[in-house]
Amino acid sequence: MLENLQKFPLIKWANHHPRLAAWLVLGTGMVAMLAYEARDVGLLFRQWVALIIATVLVAGACVWIISWEDADEQDLRKASDEHPKATEKEHDA
Repeated sequence: MLENLQKFPLIKWANHHPRLAAWLVLGTGMVAMLAYEARDVGLLFRQWVALIIATVLVAGACVWIISWEDADEQDLRKASDEHPKATEKEHDA
């Protein structure tokens, strides 16, 4: 079943570009919530555009910040592969 899903072009793209896919999904959800919550506020067109742009940028910043943890884990894995005893000493200290 999962192998069949991997054949879809959108799934392939999301696997190849996980941060962009996360940004797209998070941005879409955040804009949907914004539109739902601010529907009766009476915003002008330019205000809607500004809010949507700001929301998409915040979603991108969130994905970028979350990706810092991935980079830290990759650095730890790389360091442990290069110097396995040195990282054990750091963790014991």
